[in-house]
Amino acid sequence: MNIMANQPRRLESYVGGTWVAGAKEGVALLDASTGAPVASIDSSGIDFKQTLAHGRDKGGPALRRMSFHERAAMLKALGQALLERKEEFYALSTATGATRADSWVDIEGGIGTLLSYASKGRRELPNARVLLDGDVEQLSKDQSFSAQHILSPLQGVAVHINAFNFPCWGMLEKVAPTLLAGVPAIVKPASQTAYLTELMVRRIIETGLLPEGALQLVCGSVGDLLDHVEGQDVVTFTGSAATGQRLKTHKAIIENSVRFTMEADSLNAAVLGLDAAPGTEEFDLFVKEVAREMTVKAGQKCTAIRRVIAPRAYSDALISALNDRLGKTAIGNPADETVRMGPLASLDQREEVRARIRDLAVDAEIVGGDPDNPSVMSGDAKAGAFLNPVLLYCDKPGSARAIHDVEAFGPVSTVMPYDTAEEAVDLARRGRGSLVASVFTNDPGFAEEVVLGLAPFHGRVMIGNRASAKSSTGHGSPLPGLVHGGPGRAGGGEELGGIRAVKHYMQRTAVQGTPRLLSAVTGRWMEGAAAQTGSEHPFRKSLAELKIGDQLVTAKRTVTLDDIEHFASFTGDTFYAHMDEEAAKANPFFDGRVAHGYLIVSFAAGLFVDPAPGPVLANYGVDNLRFLTPVNPGDTLQVQLTCKEINPRVNAEHGEVRWDCKVTNQLDAVVAQYDVLTMVAKTRE
Repeated sequence: MNIMANQPRRLESYVGGTWVAGAKEGVALLDASTGAPVASIDSSGIDFKQTLAHGRDKGGPALRRMSFHERAAMLKALGQALLERKEEFYALSTATGATRADSWVDIEGGIGTLLSYASKGRRELPNARVLLDGDVEQLSKDQSFSAQHILSPLQGVAVHINAFNFPCWGMLEKVAPTLLAGVPAIVKPASQTAYLTELMVRRIIETGLLPEGALQLVCGSVGDLLDHVEGQDVVTFTGSAATGQRLKTHKAIIENSVRFTMEADSLNAAVLGLDAAPGTEEFDLFVKEVAREMTVKAGQKCTAIRRVIAPRAYSDALISALNDRLGKTAIGNPADETVRMGPLASLDQREEVRARIRDLAVDAEIVGGDPDNPSVMSGDAKAGAFLNPVLLYCDKPGSARAIHDVEAFGPVSTVMPYDTAEEAVDLARRGRGSLVASVFTNDPGFAEEVVLGLAPFHGRVMIGNRASAKSSTGHGSPLPGLVHGGPGRAGGGEELGGIRAVKHYMQRTAVQGTPRLLSAVTGRWMEGAAAQTGSEHPFRKSLAELKIGDQLVTAKRTVTLDDIEHFASFTGDTFYAHMDEEAAKANPFFDGRVAHGYLIVSFAAGLFVDPAPGPVLANYGVDNLRFLTPVNPGDTLQVQLTCKEINPRVNAEHGEVRWDCKVTNQLDAVVAQYDVLTMVAKTRE
């Protein structure tokens, strides 16, 4: 299906494995710059109960049959396919009012998030269907009863209700961790810009990469969908706090304890440090950042800077610098390459922002920009939803209310002065919880006081200064590896944050039992589980032959004083506990000279390594190394090496093997314990 930006079309929903048009003509969606019709939207006639059932019955089982690595590979292929079609998305994105730079954040930023989760899935998760959470809990002295926390995919559907400002990124940043977890998704984009989301979903479905039912799309109202959510389902919402609270208290969500994550209104603050006087690099960076956050996406970002908190002595200079920079912003139709800020998403949205500016004017005065007479260099000034950047100033922010309560979701910010670091923190906190705050300073003391004061009230805090100016991703950029969310007014939820987001769509369960049966459930050997030794060294086995619990008990080696002194001389590690008998005895941990910890690890390797070429290709590290009992000259070491976990790599001829390595002395006391990590071929040559 060829979709052009200048062809009005009737949007369809993708439900039950087919594209479906609403039963009615639907509401017209207009180009934000010209007022020309782009599409119409309607979802009436859809059986939402069946839509949920389709995801649970078709998409869920198919995804759960895949391992984390297989799902990660699916996301990677999907991201690459979308990148090949990106220009099609860019062409349609201009209708939303987004410039090329704005669209890059939405389109390639969203695809980049998808690819980031694909990478994280391959690097940070096992090639398995169950994720272990934490260490084994020993529940009995004889190791006959233990416990392991596991995470398994929820067997419901994730319903993602998204905002209008990021029709691509808003979908992909939620869908990526959802699918990686093994849970199907239903996406409900905001109507204003749903045509771009619909186009991207069409291209996703066309790839054939996703199992049937893994992704569904509702263009228009969700009707009675939430009436049918169950305890295994998840609902996420991005939008206004009022709408979010209404959804959060939906009868079915409450009665079924449905997981609900909200990202809502956020009066994000940027704090200029007391050291960042006019003329400093931090002052200039601050001006640039505030202006950018006001104009990117025409200020229609949940992370945009709404409150500009600056030292009172610098306020006049700051306002002047901001107005100078904002005054040079070219406003118009984003299809024009010279335009730097497009319109708001719709005329209704512009009227909403103008109304909120009037609310803010109760506490503050407009010191830059005319909200009623936009200066437009292209586009239709009357039919387009254009608005100048508007800067306000509140001289007494400590006694004001509106500036800390009202969010104008557009190119609007309020400057408010402070005198002390403590006062700056207090002003930022009055937003009652935000997604992000930024602090521009080169003073470590100021940074410590303000950041620690802001942290409990924000999901993210960015420190900006001259040293990070070139590498910083900026105040308003949510990143896949960092939490996106905030407490209080911001909704109290978390998204992204790397694998944290994946776990949101999984159930944590404490499984108790004998180590033998726990190992069977988790796919990881643990102390007390069955182990098997044989005539063949485990390092001679390929992944196809190796089994969890394959074990080697080595020969023994006695550590001599000559060994310790040679190791010290050879490595240069002449720490007194290895070289000075009297000083070592004075140490509360030792009875005399002791062997180096790394000498123990080296001797252990000498005991368990099979030297001939074979399936073991490389040692790439150790995890959780602990030295538990000192080794003195004359002590005898022995190693028990057990195959703990096997992770074949998808689309590779090798995989990772984790070995439990336990080093004991002649009294069977454990002197060192750690995991050895190796790369092993899938088959023998």
